[in-house]
Amino acid sequence: MSTRAQPFPIKVMTINTHKGFSSFNRKFILPALRDGVRAVGADIVFLQEVTGAHTRHASRVADWPAASHYEFLADTIWPQYAYGRNAVYPSGDHGNAILTKFPIERHLNHDVSIAGPERRGLLHCELRAPGFDRPLHVICAHLGLAENHRRKQLEMMCAIIRNDVPPDAPIIVAGDFNDWRRHAHRILKDGADLDEVFLTANGRSARTFPAKFPVLALDRIYVRGVASHRPSPLPKHPWASLSDHAPLAADLVL
Repeated sequence: MSTRAQPFPIKVMTINTHKGFSSFNRKFILPALRDGVRAVGADIVFLQEVTGAHTRHASRVADWPAASHYEFLADTIWPQYAYGRNAVYPSGDHGNAILTKFPIERHLNHDVSIAGPERRGLLHCELRAPGFDRPLHVICAHLGLAENHRRKQLEMMCAIIRNDVPPDAPIIVAGDFNDWRRHAHRILKDGADLDEVFLTANGRSARTFPAKFPVLALDRIYVRGVASHRPSPLPKHPWASLSDHAPLAADLVL
């Protein structure tokens, strides 16, 4: 089992960036989103629906960054990042990204798309946390809108974890699960022994959608093999105006 002389606290955060736009695409808010993400002080950030490139928006939207959105968000704070391109269209692409203060030793984007136009992926990174003899595994997830697609994708996630993550290695899985019926908890517990941070602490997952008046618990942070974990509360302002999803954060101890 991975060991360290002293407990090692880290903070993680997950947010669906909505491709840099506010709800209903009313306003381009990526610069404000970057300020908000930085203020949380997370060591690892899980991003969904993050834009890699978009030539049409780049020519029409003021303040559109020259770099990809994940590079723009990571700038000067998170020296390591990985991107998993999921959706590709004539003007560009978007997918999942992980920003981290720790070295990324390996990363792989697993295509878990089911038949049809909806493209989904699981971005899996192995990080080198200071003082540990084994990698910290992190997976950024964005699952499908259809329930039968999500069930298949959750089973694929469990298989990936069983095959690629040692049983004694710490793992964090976070992202947009679109699991409004809350079936993921049982599947991930039975198939990969994952516990959801907010469910464990509060008896239910945090409501994150829509961001202004959250009623659905779509976003999650699951863990296994960590010494302790607890939710890290975030204020409603300014997040309600920065995406259609509210972010989640958690404090963990490795």
